[in-house]
Amino acid sequence: QVRLEESGGGLVQAGGSLRLSCAASSSLFSMNAMAWYRQALGKQRELLADISSGGTTHYEDSVKGRFTISRDNAKSTVYLQMNSLKSEDTAVYYCNARRKVGGILNDYWGQGTQVTVSS
Repeated sequence: QVRLEESGGGLVQAGGSLRLSCAASSSLFSMNAMAWYRQALGKQRELLADISSGGTTHYEDSVKGRFTISRDNAKSTVYLQMNSLKSEDTAVYYCNARRKVGGILNDYWGQGTQVTVSS
């Protein structure tokens, strides 16, 4: 079992920045990938960015150039730096860990952290 704990959410004005953190209970080297998702009210959860065990990153188009995912293996922590925030970025943000064990892919989720962007 992998436990994930997000932090860093809050209220920010449009154009501002926030950095989210996701602390994992297991080494990041044991994960195939880490990712950040968000879910706005009344909408489906969407993938924003992911980072592989080798450090390769991918971004959803709406956040490309504004958000940056990174990892600190020594701290078993993944970050999401969010710049130039817009009101449409308001959502609950979730950390995800994906780990394949015995050929089975397992997904683990944090409890989420609220980000509210005021216009």
